[in-house]
Amino acid sequence: MDWTPTISELSGPRYQRIVEAMEADIAAGRLVRGQQLPTQRALAKALGIDLTTVTRAYTEARRRGIMEARVGQGSFVSETSARRAVDMPHPVAIDLSMNVPPHPLEAQLDERIIAGMESIRAQSGLTAHLNYQPPGGSAHEREIAARWMRARVPHAHADRLVIFPGAQTILFNVLAHLARPREIVLTEALTFPGIKAAAARLGVKLVGVAMDDGGILPDALAKACRAHSPKAVYLIPTLHNPTTATLSAERRNAIAKIISDAGTTLIEDDAYGLLDRSASPIANLIPERTYLATTLSKCIAPALRVAYLLAPDNDAQQTMRSHLQATVQMPAPLMVALVTHWIETGIADRIITAIRNEAVGRQQLAQRALKGFQFLAKPAAHHLWLRLPEARSDVVGHLLRNGLAVVDGEAFTVDGTLPHAARLSLGAARNRAELTEALHILVSALHKPADTRQIV
Repeated sequence: MDWTPTISELSGPRYQRIVEAMEADIAAGRLVRGQQLPTQRALAKALGIDLTTVTRAYTEARRRGIMEARVGQGSFVSETSARRAVDMPHPVAIDLSMNVPPHPLEAQLDERIIAGMESIRAQSGLTAHLNYQPPGGSAHEREIAARWMRARVPHAHADRLVIFPGAQTILFNVLAHLARPREIVLTEALTFPGIKAAAARLGVKLVGVAMDDGGILPDALAKACRAHSPKAVYLIPTLHNPTTATLSAERRNAIAKIISDAGTTLIEDDAYGLLDRSASPIANLIPERTYLATTLSKCIAPALRVAYLLAPDNDAQQTMRSHLQATVQMPAPLMVALVTHWIETGIADRIITAIRNEAVGRQQLAQRALKGFQFLAKPAAHHLWLRLPEARSDVVGHLLRNGLAVVDGEAFTVDGTLPHAARLSLGAARNRAELTEALHILVSALHKPADTRQIV
């Protein structure tokens, strides 16, 4: 609480100088996340200024998301750079339904976006990125991305890479390319709702394959391939959504052989692979049969809308660039330029490391809060899969009535089986204090007998 900013060297109104000094000290490490700040009266006295000026500064700091007030405790440096949602449905106080990465202050996203844009402006000008660009990215942008991906996927090369505006666009276009209406694509019994939505829109039939806590079962996949002759197999082998299962090396080898023997194609959704780099993509085993989708939505931020598709060969890459041009033309050039700058300078990896570390911290918090309950989780995952002790709708509905939104397991089922489980997206909480509150609401609900869960 002994922080006293130096504002004499700054320009502008004094309240703005206080906020700018706070931002600078956070960036320099002189203020750290969660650190308590002086009271408004104490800071006004230390600076020799009017109390209303400090009050206005603290209000502006809260608006910018760099400071948070805790009732009865005081003011603290924010634990996250995420702002309060303004479009959240009124009854929902804490929304853990959307699986997004947390944004700890250590990621320095605000500062790095500003610095990245300034670097782009100095190099080529911002307006150069406001016109039509080659669909799928320029040769330079694809080369930088391919070089970055080669740390995990040695066969990644620019002539097989396409830059898309998000992984959902990749899934839709690859699915449209590989399967026609009423044709079958296999996936895990529980899968990403986005692939379900794409398949439904295209008229493609998804067939779920049995899985356990370790992921999809190779024997069940082999049997399904023989029974259905699928056009493709869609899998999330690393930090599976929603169960967090990560396939072992043994299962990856078995699955690669099954797909190869069946003469089908793998659509590998590597949305979370950059959070757990110990897991080698299945694409490394059967590159000639895999469309590998890597996105920044889960490891940096979804609104960047930058994702990379590594196609099986050059012809497939050209085809997917044509599909992209026919549907959404191109990813947003300015966002691609920013991400390319981050990758080229090593900033992307530093952001991902900060987000991964925050994910680990939140998982540890959840582990302590949910001790005694059954759930699946992995240290670097943004979510966990909670086994519910009784009827899903009762618990999930009770949570919603009490201001906490989670996703019912029904959203992930392929064959209509209703799992007694729910997905909690830990990264969606604005900070650890909010996550702690959400977990308290959850644990209270789980401890209550079903007939006592009433609207409060």
